Amino acid sequence: MKKQIIIALAFSISAFSFAQKKELKTVEKAIKSKNFAAAKEALKSAEALMGAMDENMKSKYYYLTGVALFADGKGSSAEVDQAFASFDKVETGSYKEEVDAFKTTMYNDFLTKGNTAYEGKDYGAASVQFERAYRAKATDTLFLYYAAATAVNVKEYDRALKLYEELKDLGYTGIAKEYYATDKETGEEVVLDKATRDLYVRGGSHVKPGERLTESKKPEIVKNIALIYISNGDNEKALAAIKDARAENPDNVDLIINEANIHLQLKDEDKFKSLIEEAITKDPENAVLHYNVGVVSMNKGDLDQAQKSYEKVLSLDPAYTNAALNLSNLFIEKGNVVIEEMGKLGMSKADDIKYEKLKEDKNNLFLKGAGVLTTFIDNNPEANADILTQLKNIYNALGETQKSKEISAKLDAMSGGE
Repeated sequence: MKKQIIIALAFSISAFSFAQKKELKTVEKAIKSKNFAAAKEALKSAEALMGAMDENMKSKYYYLTGVALFADGKGSSAEVDQAFASFDKVETGSYKEEVDAFKTTMYNDFLTKGNTAYEGKDYGAASVQFERAYRAKATDTLFLYYAAATAVNVKEYDRALKLYEELKDLGYTGIAKEYYATDKETGEEVVLDKATRDLYVRGGSHVKPGERLTESKKPEIVKNIALIYISNGDNEKALAAIKDARAENPDNVDLIINEANIHLQLKDEDKFKSLIEEAITKDPENAVLHYNVGVVSMNKGDLDQAQKSYEKVLSLDPAYTNAALNLSNLFIEKGNVVIEEMGKLGMSKADDIKYEKLKEDKNNLFLKGAGVLTTFIDNNPEANADILTQLKNIYNALGETQKSKEISAKLDAMSGGE
């Protein structure tokens, strides 16, 4: 009797095994004919037999499930996510290799769709496809970065934050070696892949070949994480993100500037100024940094420091329009302070003498303001209308009618005589 039970059990297991194989064969046949709806129906029947499947059969089931759900790239967003989840369950065996090979097919599909969406300025769709490309090929972290960046373009900040945090946790920097050469015909330096660059150099169309590392994207990633936290009202996390990055790279000027900008958004101008000054010690020839110190100093009424900063800017970059305008305006503000003093004087002889002295001081300050602008125009003959308008106003204040008319004529010429 016992023998009969064993034989019956053996037949039962054999029958289950046959049924499993039959259902999965049906799935394979449907996939081969691209009838993915039928494949998914057959998978439901196979799922009922999961309890009796061995590990290899389960791996095959999960593999086929992923393929059916992907449906040659026609699966819904939810189905694609389910396909990835199903593939993740295939851990060992021959079907692990099948999954890896199929993910390459998925990767190419996602990449094609992502690029098409990006070129069509559909950044939301591009972001989703770039993220999927990364999920299909986790070694290609560049597309996780693209997914985050394009999510920012469409203001999907919470999703972008999640992706940027993932990049940060991965230690992604985006640093890569790039190859370049100078096009002999145009004289322009172009970046190419190594094989093409070498081919062009050998052919003689390009010269001065070289290679270099691209800049790290980590400062940008940390900055965007911080800015999203700020927009969400989470300033502590924003500053923590910057400080973590600075701990790893304390001399990175971009990170110092990013931290400074966060404090500026938080209306902490003192901290902003101190950080910008720290950045200047590491990049003393950066005109923008000196300009920012000038602006903050001027806002706080420290006109002497502002003057030093703006003068430094113009020594580094004589074409820095806003620095010239602000420096000129600084002298006008000083002159206006003198005018206020003049208005407080009485009618005595002593006050009259003091009045004339203050008037001379005021005029000298206004002339300094005009001098900043005329020097700027000498260095930049194509100076914009803002420079000329401010100079005209100063001449009017000084009673220099003829000079004011000359500037007006230049402004009329710039506007076409309208």
